[in-house]
Amino acid sequence: MGVSFVILILNIIPAPNIAGGRFDSVPNPVSAPSWPTRNSSTKSIATQKKANNMWKPGDVISWRGIYRGRIWHVQPTLLVKDNPAEIVVTLLPGTECIAEETYPKGKKNGQRRWYFVDQDWQLAKYTWQTNRLLLIFEPEKYYSTILFWDHQSNEFLCYYINFQLPFRRNDYAVDTLDLDLDLIIHPDFTYEWKDEDDYQKAIEHGLITPEWMECIEEAKPEIFHRLEKRQYPFDGSWLEWKPDPNWTSPSLPENWDKI
Repeated sequence: MGVSFVILILNIIPAPNIAGGRFDSVPNPVSAPSWPTRNSSTKSIATQKKANNMWKPGDVISWRGIYRGRIWHVQPTLLVKDNPAEIVVTLLPGTECIAEETYPKGKKNGQRRWYFVDQDWQLAKYTWQTNRLLLIFEPEKYYSTILFWDHQSNEFLCYYINFQLPFRRNDYAVDTLDLDLDLIIHPDFTYEWKDEDDYQKAIEHGLITPEWMECIEEAKPEIFHRLEKRQYPFDGSWLEWKPDPNWTSPSLPENWDKI
């Protein structure tokens, strides 16, 4: 994502298993619990928002990647907005995060999910650096929209479309799975695709299903229509946003590994 990292703690943590016990190889891209599909009832939106249990601004919410039923990454975020139409959170520099141990080394030096089709992985803590992120999660969508700023200068850097599985929420986390393909939209609204090679490799290794591919293709026209018409979230409504000055960068919450 064009960000820099600093390893905070190098002690290695086994990736938690939601069932406990031995890690077993499975052929499907993401093991239990299953993710919503295109045929999921719209009633799931009501389930997503946890009626009568909405989060409040400043709450610590874990943004998590779940791969094969296990933690792939966790970035603690602070809640900005929560309603049935969207969840908006911010990731601040200085936040204590955790991910597969080579992830902070970057794409050239790290390992990808296809290295772990039939083996376990280790987690390591690191500190998020440099850029401030605002993440917009919309129910049922196969992408999120992320706004990037240089935190020190407050310069807006880009919109970032992160193709992913539709999010699921619980009392303390937003769970999804990154589907590797990304779209960077610059401040002048020119754009470029990112990680197309990773996307193809994930497809070749069977980590992205034909249904997910089709849903990504169906999402693209919606994104470009919004972009062309300067519709939300490309309407500039978030560009002047800044976090509450009383907020501080969170550490990993106690329940970061609870699935």
